[in-house]
Amino acid sequence: MTVLESVMLANAVSQGAFNSDIREFLTGVTAKGYRPGSDGSSVITLPELLGAGPGGIGGNYSAGLDLQSVLKSNIQDNGAKMLMQLIAIPIAFRVGAKLLKKPRAQANRLLKQTGMGVKV
Repeated sequence: MTVLESVMLANAVSQGAFNSDIREFLTGVTAKGYRPGSDGSSVITLPELLGAGPGGIGGNYSAGLDLQSVLKSNIQDNGAKMLMQLIAIPIAFRVGAKLLKKPRAQANRLLKQTGMGVKV
């Protein structure tokens, strides 16, 4: 599994369960800056879970909601899209690898002839 494929799969899970992309989930940085827990509900970030922001440890949610109910709601809202991405991304990488096998081999042969020790 390539690094790019792994990042894309992690991003799909992050968007599905936490309603934030992988960068926002890990860092707490949104388009408005570093504001973990400032939405008060469905967007969950790691800094928010660790206690950064207004909600303390575990996060800041709307009245009567907890982490479990927000995760359940996010998965109900985003689960189908997340599932499709988790199926489609590996398939696309496998198909792409097969389609690019010959051009990559030719490029590697050319690079080897030039004395460059890199592979595509």
